[in-house]
Amino acid sequence: MNSTDRRNFLRNLGVSAASIPFVAGLPSLGHAQTKGPRKRLVVMFSPNGTIPKNFWPDQTGNDFSFKEILKPLQPWKEQTLLLKGVHNMVGGDGDRHMRGMSCLLTGIELFPGNIQGGSDTPAGWAKGISIDQEIKKHLQSHEATRTRFGSLEFGVGVSDRADPWTRMSYAGPNLPVAPTDDPYRMYSKLYGQLRGKQSVLGIIDQVKEDLKKVSQKVSPEDRQILDEHATLIREMEREFAEGKGRSHTSTPALESGIANQNDNLPTLGRMQIELLVNSFVNDFARVATLQYTKSVGQARMNWLDIKEGHHGLSHEPNNNEDAVNKLTKINNWFAGELAHLVKRLSETPEPSGEGTLLDNTIVVWTNELGKGNNHTLNDIPFALVGGGLNFKMGRSLNLNGVAHNRLHLALAHGFGHHLETFGNPKLSQGGPLDLS
Repeated sequence: MNSTDRRNFLRNLGVSAASIPFVAGLPSLGHAQTKGPRKRLVVMFSPNGTIPKNFWPDQTGNDFSFKEILKPLQPWKEQTLLLKGVHNMVGGDGDRHMRGMSCLLTGIELFPGNIQGGSDTPAGWAKGISIDQEIKKHLQSHEATRTRFGSLEFGVGVSDRADPWTRMSYAGPNLPVAPTDDPYRMYSKLYGQLRGKQSVLGIIDQVKEDLKKVSQKVSPEDRQILDEHATLIREMEREFAEGKGRSHTSTPALESGIANQNDNLPTLGRMQIELLVNSFVNDFARVATLQYTKSVGQARMNWLDIKEGHHGLSHEPNNNEDAVNKLTKINNWFAGELAHLVKRLSETPEPSGEGTLLDNTIVVWTNELGKGNNHTLNDIPFALVGGGLNFKMGRSLNLNGVAHNRLHLALAHGFGHHLETFGNPKLSQGGPLDLS
């Protein structure tokens, strides 16, 4: 059944246009399926460096123990790969927060520009494509792996400001990709144009009825997929019923990190995770980024009883034990959000009926700095969780100072995209890291 016939069949069932994105890709309705598993990539970002002594395990190999920050990942230890000794060696213009962010996924220098950082020379956008967009481009170039969006960029508490501190994804030189940090706007992008609360509630009611109609016409495996859709719809309905539906009217520009959704970050993050997981179920995209705030992010984690701004805390000296404890708590919270994403992927069946989404998804959690108070670009935290790329998981490795370009090459090769270099060619020497 081709796409036109499939849509006509659904319309003949009385399914509304608003519901078609939920059901048009079901295998029972003749949707072409990729041979083999659907490989996917998620890059999750949190800012301002980590606390190395509370992040990196003391041991290497497969006999290691998680330190305080990474303890939320304990249930997925056998599916985790920790990579110490991966450095961002990109030099050039811009301060380290700028290069840490905009060179994180691109592996190449920033253009000269007029954006002045805390020191160093001013800079502009990155000179090249980011690895998430490079892998997207590769997947979109083949009919078997092409999806509706290719990639989706989710944000949580990212300000409206656009500069090298706020952008890690690039479609090409001078082409930053902005994350969508309003889950209702992302919902609208994924499932149709929504205008106001009543419109949303009306569409939600219609979609609920349509899912019931279609569930009687598809296989048991596809009914499980429809149950996932129904769960998402109920969650969106609950959020609106509790008065959390946000207006789409413009709001005044407010100080970054305080009024810009600050106290709602936990709720907004969980909503974005639900949309991300559901987009994978629908095969809307096979590449996604999940960006929590931004480089130099000043979010105040009031829900952790921490009143200081995150970036300010990260500048405190090592002997400030109160700051160290708070930063450990902040990074442990981010690890908990990663663990929640991993849990949702692990409990969501693959649409093909074999395994779970996590079995074929690699999640990369990273940061723009290795440590906040010295702004080092060495030992950038890279924690990989999941499967699908033939990496040997369940290990903690010390790679002793390799360029992060080589990790990006390994990711590309894992998707069958056999690049010889990525980003700055000089930093690709040695080829992809052998993580098998």
